Amino acid sequence: MKIADLISWFEAWANPAWCESWDNCGWQVEPGVLQSEARVLVCLTPTLAVMQEAISLGANLIFAHHPLIFNPLKSLRTGEAIAEMIRLALIHNIGIYSAHTNFDQVDDGTADVLAQILELQAVSPVVSTQTGLGYGRVGSLAPALTLEDLLSLIHKRLAPAHLLVSPIADLQQVISRIAVLGGSGASYISAVVKTGAEAYLTADCKFHQFQESRDRHLILIDAGHYATERPACDRLVQKFRSLHVDWVQLSSKDEDFRWFFP
Repeated sequence: MKIADLISWFEAWANPAWCESWDNCGWQVEPGVLQSEARVLVCLTPTLAVMQEAISLGANLIFAHHPLIFNPLKSLRTGEAIAEMIRLALIHNIGIYSAHTNFDQVDDGTADVLAQILELQAVSPVVSTQTGLGYGRVGSLAPALTLEDLLSLIHKRLAPAHLLVSPIADLQQVISRIAVLGGSGASYISAVVKTGAEAYLTADCKFHQFQESRDRHLILIDAGHYATERPACDRLVQKFRSLHVDWVQLSSKDEDFRWFFP
């Protein structure tokens, strides 16, 4: 499958026009590879380590969730990571494409994959953007789990480096309804409360957002940005393989940029 055909297929499913006004979805660097047979390296974040991996593997497309270029560039200078990524992309004919907030909204996107991993039932978006699409997912646990068992399930299936949880009195509290949103989802706390969810799995939550959740009787679970979004990248690999793409692989150089010590 040619890169142009792969991108056309993807954009028919997760249209970049759906991305938020502050976002930058779609082509980040297109060095003239559209008619090449696709050799795709999928990653969460396009970094120099991922670029070097793509070069060593002979990939011609880095398909990333996070944009390489997020804010408007005012200059490109030697020694800057973005400038070096663009330089290497042009030298080695490697395209860089981003699917960000458009990918967050769709079935089998970042939130939907989390809901599937936790085997949620009767799932719907936390915030609908159009028919059948939206940010986050909320659904029922069947059977219901104690909070302790839910945390153990999240730890087992997502393997986060760390779990941050709202201060609660009873780990034996039974949880039957949970909301999920991969990546930075604290701004959706109010919307989650309206869904009747008892717990909310997301990432990048601040001190006072944990306070807000406690005051609103919502158990906030922060599993980290990487752990909550990386599974959707693996799902993309599976989807691309089902299209019989010539070569596709999940990056082994993708990184979680937060380490917890000890």
